[in-house]
Parts: sequence; C-alpha cells; structure tokens
Amino acid sequence: MKKSLALCTSIPEKFMKEIEEFCDVTICGELKHGKGNVTEDMTREECMGKEIVVLGDEYAGADTIKAWAASGMKFLGVAKGTPATVDYAAIDEAGLQLSYTPGRNRVAVAEFNIGLMIAAARGLVLSAIGLNKGEHTGPAKENIYDVPDVKNVTFGPLDENHPFTDYGIGFELYGKKLGIAGYGAIGREVAVRAKAFGMEILAYDPYCPAERIEADGAKAVDLDTMLAESDMISLHLPVLPSTKGMVNKEWFSRMKKSCILINTARAWVIEQKDFVEALQNGDIAGAAVDVYWEEPVPANHPLLKMRNVVCTPHMAGLTTDVDGWSGTMMGEEVLAYLHDQPRKYIWKIRK
Repeated sequence: MKKSLALCTSIPEKFMKEIEEFCDVTICGELKHGKGNVTEDMTREECMGKEIVVLGDEYAGADTIKAWAASGMKFLGVAKGTPATVDYAAIDEAGLQLSYTPGRNRVAVAEFNIGLMIAAARGLVLSAIGLNKGEHTGPAKENIYDVPDVKNVTFGPLDENHPFTDYGIGFELYGKKLGIAGYGAIGREVAVRAKAFGMEILAYDPYCPAERIEADGAKAVDLDTMLAESDMISLHLPVLPSTKGMVNKEWFSRMKKSCILINTARAWVIEQKDFVEALQNGDIAGAAVDVYWEEPVPANHPLLKMRNVVCTPHMAGLTTDVDGWSGTMMGEEVLAYLHDQPRKYIWKIRK
C-alpha cells in the first residue's frame, strides 16, 4: 500500500519518479495556489491525514502540527535554510524529526554578500543613483556621439564639485580584515570568497571547532578580537532567543569607527535603535543591509535615507538556482525516509 504525501514545494523530477513509486502525491499549499496565496488554515486542511508533509514557505503553528500528528503524520519537511515557519516545540512534543534544507541558498547569499561588501566599500549605490539623477553630469548635447579627441578622459578637476569629493573614493577589500559572526554554511562561503579577494578572515563562532575554521585559512577568534580588529563585519547568525538583539550598542562601541557592518542574515539579531544611532553618530562608518525588522521596510525608515548605508529588499537568497538546491535536498530526505535510512538534514532544536 502506498504512503500519502502532501507536497507544497517542488522536488526535481528525478526524485519524484521514485517517490511516486511509493507514494500517492497530493499537491498542496503554494505549489497548488501560488506564492503568497495560502493561509495556515488552508495548509492545515489540505495536508491533513498525510503521512508525509513537505512544506515550502507555508506556516504551521503548534495547533497545525498537533492536528497533523494526530492524523498520522510521521515525516515533516520544510524546504528552507532556517525552518522558522513551523513550531519546533510542537514537533518535538509529537516525537517527530524535522527535515530541512540547510545551506540551500548559501552560494546565492554569499555571492550577494560579497557584492554588498564591494558596494559599501566603494560607494557604488550612492554614486550610481547620483549619476542617474543628474549629479555631476555635463550639459545635455544634441549629438552625444560628437566627442572631443581627448586621451585621458576624466570628470574634471578634483574640487568640491567632483564626484570623488561628493561620494568618496572608498577602499579596497584586499588586505583588510573581515569579521565573520557565525561560521555556518553561509558564513563559510563568504569567508572563502573574501579570502580570494586577499582579505584576512577573523571568524567568531563559539559553537564551531577552531580547526574547522582554520582549515579554510581563516582565524578562529573571540568576540572581542573580531570586534576590535575587523574593517568589515558580516553577520551570519540565526534568530534565536540567545541571539535576538545580540548586536547592540555594546558591539558598536567596541568596533572600529571605520568599520562597515554587512547583514544578509536576519534583522532581529541587531538592536534596531542602537544600530540607527551608531550610524547617525559615527560610531561605525557604514552598513549594507538586505533584511529588516519589518518587511516591506517602512518608507520612512532612517536607513533608507542614509548616504553611508546600502539597502536592498531581502533578495540575497533569491536566485533561479535556489529552488533546485532545496528541492534536491528535500527529495533526498523523503527517499531516505521511504527506504528507512538515516536522514542527513535534521533540524536541531536550538535555544
């Protein structure tokens, strides 16, 4: 007799062919209704009575988890790097394990993170927007293809009207120290890429063995060292009771005034008011952020108006490749369950 599977996110066909040999598959959630078109009540009802439930971005609180467990659910998977959309305590109470897809977007986020580092270091966003707005441009020309014969084309004398004076000239990543707060899947990918730029990596992660960090050519350091010596600090911390608001005025007071903070993790690891004030008061030189305490970010948020801050709309982890990575990992988890084999990607309840 086949098992029943509620599928809310895509799994590559090469896995689905084998899964369908063992399971009757019901398409549910956002895979059925589209992104953002599903409520928790809808998900609960559609997945009820299924032995295997595979979620994407759907929410499943304590009541939903308990109802599914009571109706026969034995496998729960969430195709996310951090399965924050489900109730961990209820899963634990039901005696279940939670499969997830750690590091599914680690390359996407790491590449974007490096982009933010370069943008912040060189004033790319400020200067690009300024030029598009008409700052530091010459008068309009009837024929833009009629140009003078000048070998050394520049923006003119380096005076108070020059773009270098207005936007700044920035600094190179080469030779600078990058602090990595949290040496997990993404933190490591950022560190390896930054090292290729010639940066020295100072990694702070009390839960990661020093030998693992140093095998990548990074230095395992304590928090004081990372804060005091880093020219840039990149956050890669999950939101847990122990990390919420961890990055606060105490951190900023111990950082270099020339330091730039990069955050592609979660906004809630930063104490919002302390962060804004540190940037306004010059306690740190600048920041680049992709995540916010409320999304969409309020239109009047001060970060959006700061010339020393690069803001992007939570897009670091989004590429055309990510769903393929998460689907592959979740497909492996489902097949391991079906073949009564150990699963590789089990979420550990953290505090």
